[in-house]
Amino acid sequence: MSETDRRTNLVAEQERLAARVDELETGNDASHSFDDNFADSAQVAAEQGENKSLASRLRRELDEVEAALSRLDDGSYGTCTECSAEISAPRLEAMPTASTCIDHA
Repeated sequence: MSETDRRTNLVAEQERLAARVDELETGNDASHSFDDNFADSAQVAAEQGENKSLASRLRRELDEVEAALSRLDDGSYGTCTECSAEISAPRLEAMPTASTCIDHA
């Protein structure tokens, strides 16, 4: 895969993740309407907790994508951050945000 294709794919993933994180974080406020029924409030609290957890995981993925784009910009993409060895093409195909070779994964 060419560097241009990698960048295009990473930018598309960055946009997708940013939109999803924004959607979850915006929808995670306490403005849900429900009555004073305990079951309803417990359900809303559980859903808010799930949304917060998912948003956190997606935020970490977004950070990894942005770090990969930075490595593309500075020319270090595809080089292990631990040992400076080249990261194998199959690893980068499977995990485009990989910052380490398989030995340091």
